[in-house]
Amino acid sequence: MGTKKTSTAKKPKPTSPSPAKSSPAKKSPAKTSTTVVPKPVKLTGRGRTVSSKTVYQGNVFWVTRDEVEEPGGVKATRDVIRHNGSVVILAVDTETNPKDPGILLIRQYRHAAGKLMLELPAGRIEPGEKLVPAGKRELIEETGYRAKRWSHHCNYYASPGFLTETMTILLAEGLTQGEAAPEEDEKIELHMTPLSEVLRLIRSGKIEDGKTLIGVLIYDDLWRSKSAQR
Repeated sequence: MGTKKTSTAKKPKPTSPSPAKSSPAKKSPAKTSTTVVPKPVKLTGRGRTVSSKTVYQGNVFWVTRDEVEEPGGVKATRDVIRHNGSVVILAVDTETNPKDPGILLIRQYRHAAGKLMLELPAGRIEPGEKLVPAGKRELIEETGYRAKRWSHHCNYYASPGFLTETMTILLAEGLTQGEAAPEEDEKIELHMTPLSEVLRLIRSGKIEDGKTLIGVLIYDDLWRSKSAQR
């Protein structure tokens, strides 16, 4: 009698279900920061001096301590150097060499700077004095030169943060030489210098005087414009 053969085939192992793939989390949109730009303040009106007291009186200037109300609602105490203003003379020789006019410079010692400086002639305007008469007086006193033609060149505030001094630059042309009459405490050298050389001295830092930088550089710009139109 035959025996039944038992099957030895292995049953397949049950496979565990694969974990479901998680979908990537959606990124929330980045928040954009909105910067609110304030509108620029528009200042109008003039300041008002509530009180003023002279705290120093000198021969050339005086100093006041002022309580002020300024545009924009600012209330402050300001120390101010008061000055009548100055006239600056840009004396130009356009006849000797019209292609490279001469600029009259003076060289003198400036105690505040602690050095000798090259600069344009200049001086304080006396109370009640007009600009051109003041320019003629200063030019003669410091250099001895006279000029036939006078005109306004430019004006600016020397340092308006604490100083009232205005600097008015006059253009003087048609020059003739004469004898100078400087004050006792003035020792002055004269240097009639070609414009090209003055510009070189400015670029190399040899001229540091503000009124000279402003006067000469504006003149050079005007001179070039006129030369281009010829």
